[in-house]
Amino acid sequence: MSDTNQRIAKIVGDNDVVLFMKGTPLFPQCGFSSRAVAILEHCGVEYDSVDVLQDMEIRQGIKTYSEWPTIPQLYVKGEFVGGSDILMEMFEAGELQQLMQEKQVAKAN
Repeated sequence: MSDTNQRIAKIVGDNDVVLFMKGTPLFPQCGFSSRAVAILEHCGVEYDSVDVLQDMEIRQGIKTYSEWPTIPQLYVKGEFVGGSDILMEMFEAGELQQLMQEKQVAKAN
């Protein structure tokens, strides 16, 4: 496993919910990342984020790690959930909220 893959695995393993995104939750740098943040905020769960624009190794490595070509990417309890479009579909169907409950993700303060 490459050093970058190990770093990503540690981030994914250390956080119940982590969003790899462009920018930060307060200042998303693309519409898809902004939508993913809005969805997580509506779900009311605690999450961490990684700004892939600050680390090119992570930016490229996350695509290999998940075998998913685009960013943002959401992981819940170590499991890859999907990108912006999948999150929107799941949220609208109530599936994302159900996943968060099933995985016992902590509510945001």
